Amino acid sequence: MKMANKKKLWYKQPAQDWNEALPIGNGRLGGMVFGEVETEQIQLNEDSVWYGGPRDRNNPDALRYLPEVRKLLLEGKLREAEKLAALTFPGLPSSQRHYEPLGDLLIELQHNEKDYTSYSRELDLQNGLVRVQYTLGHVHYQREIFSSYPDQVMIIRLTASEKRSISFMTHFDRGKTRNLDDMEPSSVDSLVMRGITGGREGIAFQSVVRAIPENGSVKTIGNRLIVTDADAVTLILSAATSYRYKSPEDHCIELINRTSQKEYGELFSTHVDDYQTLFNRVDLQIEEPKGKHELATDERLELMKHGKEDVGLVCTYFHFGRYLLISSSRPGSLPATLQGIWNNKMLPPWDSKFTININTEMNYWPAEVCQLSECHQPLFDHIEKMKKSGRITAQKMYGCRGFVAHHNTDIWADTAPQDIYMPATIWPMGAAWLSLHLWNHYEYTGDKQFLCKAYETLKEAALFFVDFLIETEDGYLVTSPSVSPENTYILPNGEKGKLCQGPSMDSQIIHQLFESVIVASEILDQDKEFRNELLHMIKKLPKPKIGKYGQIQEWLEDYEEAAPGHRHISHLFALHPGNQISPRHTPALADAAKVTLERRLKHGGGHTGWSRAWIINMWARLENKEQAYNNLIELLKSSTLSNLFDNHPPFQIDGNFGGIAGIAEMLLQSHMNEIHILPSLPKEWKNGKVRGLRAKGGFEVEINWNDNTFKHGKIKSLNGNLCTIRTAIPVEITSGNKRINPKQLGVTVYQFETEKGKEYRIAVL
Repeated sequence: MKMANKKKLWYKQPAQDWNEALPIGNGRLGGMVFGEVETEQIQLNEDSVWYGGPRDRNNPDALRYLPEVRKLLLEGKLREAEKLAALTFPGLPSSQRHYEPLGDLLIELQHNEKDYTSYSRELDLQNGLVRVQYTLGHVHYQREIFSSYPDQVMIIRLTASEKRSISFMTHFDRGKTRNLDDMEPSSVDSLVMRGITGGREGIAFQSVVRAIPENGSVKTIGNRLIVTDADAVTLILSAATSYRYKSPEDHCIELINRTSQKEYGELFSTHVDDYQTLFNRVDLQIEEPKGKHELATDERLELMKHGKEDVGLVCTYFHFGRYLLISSSRPGSLPATLQGIWNNKMLPPWDSKFTININTEMNYWPAEVCQLSECHQPLFDHIEKMKKSGRITAQKMYGCRGFVAHHNTDIWADTAPQDIYMPATIWPMGAAWLSLHLWNHYEYTGDKQFLCKAYETLKEAALFFVDFLIETEDGYLVTSPSVSPENTYILPNGEKGKLCQGPSMDSQIIHQLFESVIVASEILDQDKEFRNELLHMIKKLPKPKIGKYGQIQEWLEDYEEAAPGHRHISHLFALHPGNQISPRHTPALADAAKVTLERRLKHGGGHTGWSRAWIINMWARLENKEQAYNNLIELLKSSTLSNLFDNHPPFQIDGNFGGIAGIAEMLLQSHMNEIHILPSLPKEWKNGKVRGLRAKGGFEVEINWNDNTFKHGKIKSLNGNLCTIRTAIPVEITSGNKRINPKQLGVTVYQFETEKGKEYRIAVL
């Protein structure tokens, strides 16, 4: 037996389609590498290539008809309420802007032979690059492709075992799109692609590629860049848009000129050093049987689909998810979209926007626990942009202070409702949920300077609800109108409704938001008057209720639901990512959450990748280790493509990020003001170790286990805070050679003071 630690995906054949290609990215500039022998295809994305410019889409009639819609809902006149709301609330026009591909780089290699041997295509997770190798005749060829964050360019390196063996033509392509100005040489060794995305105030984009051969020659003919008889070639590709730069082409050429001065070895080592600074912070190894690594990744996944265990592939999936976050969200980039940065369609599924009624939030669940706080920054930056537009939406649509967003946003931070789809469109909770990520970052880091800046945003998100909430006859403060995301309820008379007052998720999010603002104001010792106002209001929010089936109610009333197996499990927000429901603090609600999950799954729930990922996290929070594990395996078996991308279907990246967050939740939890070690460790993970995971309160944790039992570990105190740990068996705590005498809060719950920067060893007695 050995520990599963292979950090790569590999294949014995080129990609047959986009869903088999391998992703590279530096947050802003991404590629999908196909690995063909004769014609390499790298499908390109630049994160700011979106159709059209900013617009004010706020419906001018929303505020005028808001009282009437509320009145109709109160009177139970659902059809009338929904009909009026469909006219007065959706944005005008109904859709926000959509993401587009940059294009393709095609490399046509001039090989003298057709039959190749010893082919392999791999994504090297340790070094953050794609490698393609094969042999033709007696010549061994290799390509290495990566997207460098420090140099902000994509590098394609072609080498061969024999001199003067590399000849090829390369060019850009953008399919049949008409929004392209030209593709032409910009110098003897470079090509440029120029275009504008269309629509009013469309985004101008440019990409430049330069060939730097070692020996041989380079020239351009037409819109082809031609290299002949080289020993090795480095292709450098840059891309930029008018979203960030006044002259994108000048910026592209500047990047190319700067990078061209460097040797390939320097470009490679700079990229690897930067990437590994993030990637190497965390490691997960689980013991596995020998022999699995001889199989390609797609072969292993196929065996899993036929019921074969593969602990090693679970580890690879975890590391792949961290790689994807590093590759699609870095400081200075936009946040990861529904597809990260990897999209090949001019009109992608759901526009490849930011869907903020679960999907964008799920993208960032692993950021803090997997010690990738920097990767969280693009989301924080985007929330700040949304605050400006969200204030306008709050005022124009609802007559409220603060800021609001609905279930989607785009590159321009659009906050008006998206679509005319009653189960989803009129849901005023997007800004509130996103803002909780600011608080989440503080909980993990304890960064008061960050909290000072974030407080105003949190406050404005809460301020909207101070004005927006209405009081029911029972004295509850509720949202109206709203929906339980994408679900439908049934009244006793058989009438179906979507629009409602006070769905459970809304109250749970608002509770979490108000609580975070209250605690933040106490920490910062400011804003006492507003804090007291929220303390008064939070008592009037509906608490999670148990319905007739023993489940958590999804709506304020205990309605039947039209789709008991619905993909959204919004009413369990309080379990995860919230913390109002937990097995120890609210056992009755935890039991009801279990019933809720069982009902969803019994009726076909978890049929989309992201939904299955959420279910993993929920079972882990309920400390049901086998259910958490079974749903993780089901995610891999039923909702994972051969390149390990999550499959909604089609591809959505949120399932990857939610999936690895679930793995972290199985190993470590800290949402209840304690570090819970191995809360949901399944029997299949018999021996293993994890290091580098972060816990709330400012702690870094290492855990080692054998025979499914914790053996020893370390906790590093980053801020010198009081530390509380929960284990399954008694332990002793030492610092250096000194034994710590902790306060015992339970049989295996320990609390002790820490010093900033010190490590504390935890070991079984």
